[in-house]
Amino acid sequence: MTPAETRGASTPAADAPTGSRSVTLDPPPVTRREPPVGPPAPTAEPEPPAARRRWRWRWTRRRIDLVVYAAFALAAVWVTSGIWADPAGRVAALYSSDPAQVQFFLAHSVRVVLHGEFPFFTEQFNYPDGVNLMANTAILALGIPMVPVTLLFGPAVSFVTLVTIGLAGTAAAWYRVLSRHLVRHRPAAAVGAWFCGFSPAMLSHANWHPNIISQFLLPFIVWRVLVLTRSTRPVRDGALLALLVVAQAFINEEILLFTALALGVFLLAVLVQQRDRWAAAWRPLGAGLAVCAVLAGALLAYPLWVQFAGPMAYHGLSDAVRDYGNDIAAFVAPGSPTFGGNERANVNLAPNYSEENAFFGWSLSLLTVGIVIWLRRDVMVRALAATGLFFAVLSLGERISWWDRDLATGPWELLVRLPLLDAVVPTRFGLITGVTVAVLLAYAVRRAWVLRGVERRTARTLTAAGLVFALLPIAPMPLRVTTRPPVPEFITADRWREYVGPDQTLVSVPVPAMGNTDPMRWAASTDLDFKIPGGYFLAPRNGVTGDPGRFGGRRSGIGEMLADVASTGRTPKLDDRQRRRFLDELRHWNAAVVVLPLDEQNAEPLRRTVEQLVGPARQELDVWVWDVRTLTDRSA
Repeated sequence: MTPAETRGASTPAADAPTGSRSVTLDPPPVTRREPPVGPPAPTAEPEPPAARRRWRWRWTRRRIDLVVYAAFALAAVWVTSGIWADPAGRVAALYSSDPAQVQFFLAHSVRVVLHGEFPFFTEQFNYPDGVNLMANTAILALGIPMVPVTLLFGPAVSFVTLVTIGLAGTAAAWYRVLSRHLVRHRPAAAVGAWFCGFSPAMLSHANWHPNIISQFLLPFIVWRVLVLTRSTRPVRDGALLALLVVAQAFINEEILLFTALALGVFLLAVLVQQRDRWAAAWRPLGAGLAVCAVLAGALLAYPLWVQFAGPMAYHGLSDAVRDYGNDIAAFVAPGSPTFGGNERANVNLAPNYSEENAFFGWSLSLLTVGIVIWLRRDVMVRALAATGLFFAVLSLGERISWWDRDLATGPWELLVRLPLLDAVVPTRFGLITGVTVAVLLAYAVRRAWVLRGVERRTARTLTAAGLVFALLPIAPMPLRVTTRPPVPEFITADRWREYVGPDQTLVSVPVPAMGNTDPMRWAASTDLDFKIPGGYFLAPRNGVTGDPGRFGGRRSGIGEMLADVASTGRTPKLDDRQRRRFLDELRHWNAAVVVLPLDEQNAEPLRRTVEQLVGPARQELDVWVWDVRTLTDRSA
């Protein structure tokens, strides 16, 4: 081995990060032998240069990044593996309405791209009133890029793909920003990004809400706002921020609002501690935010007008949703979809299984408090702690409780009726607290890793042990899934086309509603080629634009009756008045055909009930069919 080779083998790679080592696999040394005296012996073929080349592996920055990104992707596939096994036939356990709604929105994106359909409003469900999609998180910024996948594999595959990308993409985006701009230390960034992407709250929302877990733009928004505080080109930086804001608005506006509020509280917490920063920061920050507001406002003006003043717009959420808050005990309990979680133990600590927005576990809660105490002299740590605590308190909702026992009125009671905030689900403020915890973990790891002297190895050992102690109980587990009925062959074989024409509806039994979203999947499987009445969505009460929101459209007498039959199995005796009322609703919906799957729960009582209203049914493939066109023909 030459001296140059010796130096190359013993010197760490120039582009390796601090604290990393270059791994080199050297072949055994080759010794030279003097040629024998006499005639030359036959020589073997010369060894190719590649065989003599040293095999060297270096942990370069790029390779480290790729390994981290691959780990995030594998973890996301692990979490969603139960659904990936059968995307069309499996769904997260306990509640399947939101996945059906998202699949409907994905099919709507196909119609927007292929048929030029209006993106912000549709009459394909809740016909004839329609649904304001801007007020229902139609995820256009996710659905439109997924159109090729939806066309090739169906909306069910697109749904689980979005969930997988949401988890892995959020973690990867935070790793990028943390490692390059905020903590600038790869091991620390990996820890913080892991918790941002796979916290118990993210796993909880992964069951049903890809729009909430798709937070991969948020770290870049945070970074660009921080850049504005010291920008020399505030107009350009403000314009870049505006583009990010517009894109996030078409993913989820609530998360965008949370991000803006969190940045405001964080910057205020920093300025309170270091007032001299304001003198240098206010000019570029103000100019950049002004440019962002003007540009983003111009791009979003019409969509926001449709959302707040267009048809079927609503103002504020129902009281039941606005009262969704975290129990204090939720912050020290592990999340249900985690290694140490227990779904039964978490009952009453969160509004429902998909809204476990805290659930850090007691070990991570203690570690977070310890980090704040340890790094309390750091201005940024104090600002992060103040921000996380502020939103943790807001997430408790209007009533502060401990293990489901009311203790006092929460501060959210003072804010719940303010514009914009009246449409916020308060328990989700816990998502902000989760991000601040993640960044605190990254700060702590970086501080431990850069120590020098005798304390260095001890600090690293204690940090690694603390992370295992805190994060292992809330390690992600595969989402619990359950089977769901397949789309009827009557739909997949296009037999419905023999009955349903333009501006006519296919009425399922039971009628589509919040608790019966299977017909929305039927429509989505056909790219929304037929309309349905009802469905699962937010709309103004009684269909009056501007009223407070509620789940579902106008109340349906026949819809409520059929839902009762489906749940109880009791067949009611109907009179002429009820028959006339049902026919009036069918005419209002412009129904062409009524369809009851043979495998529907309590299908026989449902069939007998509908037969009292419109006559005998006919079995066609795997459904009962009632052709009602002669009864609902408006010209007649």
